[in-house]
Amino acid sequence: MHFRSTRHLLTFLLAAGLMTAPMFGATPHSKRRSVHRTITANTSAKTRTSRTPVRTRSARYAPSGRAHFTAVALGAHRPSSHLSRLALRRHAAFSPWTEPTFADSTAGDLVDGEDLVVRRAAVQALGPFNGTIVVTDPQSGRILSIVNQKLAYKSGFQPCSTIKLVAALAGLNEGIIDQESLLQTGAPHHLNLTEAIARSDNSFFANVGTKLGFERVTRYAKLFGLGEKASTIDEELPGKWPLEPPSEGGVGMMTSFGLGITLTPLELADLVSAIANGGTLYTLQHPRTLDEIAQFVPRVKRHLEVASLIPNIKPGMMGAVEFGTARRAAFDPNAPIFGKTGTCTDKNSPTHLGWFGSFNEVGSKKIVVVVLLTGGGKISGPVASGVAGSVYKNLAQEDYFGQGNGPLSLISTTCCH
Repeated sequence: MHFRSTRHLLTFLLAAGLMTAPMFGATPHSKRRSVHRTITANTSAKTRTSRTPVRTRSARYAPSGRAHFTAVALGAHRPSSHLSRLALRRHAAFSPWTEPTFADSTAGDLVDGEDLVVRRAAVQALGPFNGTIVVTDPQSGRILSIVNQKLAYKSGFQPCSTIKLVAALAGLNEGIIDQESLLQTGAPHHLNLTEAIARSDNSFFANVGTKLGFERVTRYAKLFGLGEKASTIDEELPGKWPLEPPSEGGVGMMTSFGLGITLTPLELADLVSAIANGGTLYTLQHPRTLDEIAQFVPRVKRHLEVASLIPNIKPGMMGAVEFGTARRAAFDPNAPIFGKTGTCTDKNSPTHLGWFGSFNEVGSKKIVVVVLLTGGGKISGPVASGVAGSVYKNLAQEDYFGQGNGPLSLISTTCCH
């Protein structure tokens, strides 16, 4: 075809483009608005009700739900992936969670009497996540810091896989398992206790719980402080222990997923402290003034005869950090961290949960760090372990675990019985 001028050529190309646009799926602007309205209208009523404005640092942190779905839908018809990313960032400004994944978790905290070095390390580690961090001295029961006290004092959340610590100690004491016991976790696989704790194997601990039975599991759980207040803090509400096993899965679901149980971060800190110190369950105390710190006297709730059992579970708790579910805590053989993760969706909230209960061993100094994260689908126990690992790292950079005169040295470890 011959064109007499450039103008004639441009006129032809414009006409051809308008004719062929519908053939190749081009969508008029008004129709795109209609598609967007349809997608938004079909979103669940629950996610529509919570549109908490939050700031995010990166699009990859956008929580799942309406904001993420709408952003993807808007970007789907864009020819440029760059424009899609821009749309995702713009529409991720809303979160479907009433307790957003990204929040100022320090709002309303009372910091008088806290160890400010520990608090700073914990606040920096938590960053924009919605959650709480409880740090205690397992040698005395002193609470060094609580970030997001409002959340920590609630009546608890489903403990997820952190309940496996209770199941392991109960199973060991009752002679159902030992460190080398191999339990079938799905043909043809068998795991020992160390691997089962490190990898948080559900079948292994469901098997242990079924063999223990509801009455024995209940007796051990209450012995370890579940279902009762862990501290002297007036605002703290205790977790709850069920009167009967859940109809869904029975005792096995309790000892593998924590179904039917509510656990508080303070209760988990108390349990992990008892493991860290060899069996002393303290009443946790949170001194608020310099005088209370100076006059601090540990309060023993009860002594647990678990000293001989703890060496059987510590390899699994270290294994979780070295090769298991808590690898984000960053394993360092010179400053080992022992811990247990937990991931599930709390059926009462419903909120996705990420737990990590842990303690370290550096010389004669130990601390317990419990992290609970709440929010969207990006939250998990492995993510919580990464937050806890940052707490330990931040404190190490401050030489908190050195041999000098740190804040922990001010607290007497002599117990009054």
